[in-house]
Amino acid sequence: IWDDIAKDNDFKTLLKNSLNKTLYLGDGAFKISYDTDITQLPIIEFYGSDKVDFVRNRGRITEVTFKTEKTYKNKKYILKDHYTADGITYSLEDEDGKEVSMDSFDETKLLKSKELQNPKGVKMMMAIPIMIEESPKYEGRGKSIIDGKEGAFDSFDEVWSQWIEAVRKGRMNKYIPEHFIPRDPDTGALMKPNSFDNEFIALEKGSGENDKNEIKTTQGQIQSEQLLSVYITALDLCLQGLVSPSTLGIDAKKLDNAEAQREKEKTTLYTRDEIVDVFQEVLKQLVNTVLKVYDIAQITMNNDESIQIEDYNVDVDFGEY
Repeated sequence: IWDDIAKDNDFKTLLKNSLNKTLYLGDGAFKISYDTDITQLPIIEFYGSDKVDFVRNRGRITEVTFKTEKTYKNKKYILKDHYTADGITYSLEDEDGKEVSMDSFDETKLLKSKELQNPKGVKMMMAIPIMIEESPKYEGRGKSIIDGKEGAFDSFDEVWSQWIEAVRKGRMNKYIPEHFIPRDPDTGALMKPNSFDNEFIALEKGSGENDKNEIKTTQGQIQSEQLLSVYITALDLCLQGLVSPSTLGIDAKKLDNAEAQREKEKTTLYTRDEIVDVFQEVLKQLVNTVLKVYDIAQITMNNDESIQIEDYNVDVDFGEY
């Protein structure tokens, strides 16, 4: 059953996107829902921190609110799905944050009729929050993996821009005396240069004693060694504490021996282990909850009271590498 649910939800792609969003946004939550107009299986979605709110009681998440932007009668509204252990409720707000009645539109009226009912009174939240680290700035919210590194990335971008600008300004220029430039056979006018076969700059015939009628080629000098050194330093600051440049195939310090490279690799392993530990627990909760939701749906749709709502023993393994 899980294989069918995973295939129906394209779970591998969903998992990859949810990991990316969690890392750079800080947190998020998986939302489990049922819509038999779309599929007979549970629907799994991921909402990033910009579209989800948490309500805490004594440090524990007791409600997850998912926010979806909707357009009704050419006006924008925010539809909020409030997930708790007791079930799902809905609310609607306009652009100014004022609550609007759910009966105002035909689309929102139907939401309650589509809500999945729990026939055996099992308390279960159909939302799974996830965060890798807790933010020191915003209590109860997650911390982005690049939090505090905005300046480092700005510096890196500036160094790269300078390098590209140096390459652009260091292009080769060709100076050709005017009487060497080809002319239009019909009008006798000088032919205009094009970027493919005859780039040149017209040079009037000099009247000085040492002036020569010859083609001159000049090119600016690019300080590539200095630029590379600054580039690597800026990159090192961006990746510091996150991932070793060696993991990305970047030989930042050419004098490092094998032992030094292995020591730097530990940075990547620390980051990876922290992410894996969190995701293992989240995936166990997610798969367990999805299968229990599936069982509840079978009881509701088939009136089969023999199905028991129990926890599943889920095991999640990540590769060593």
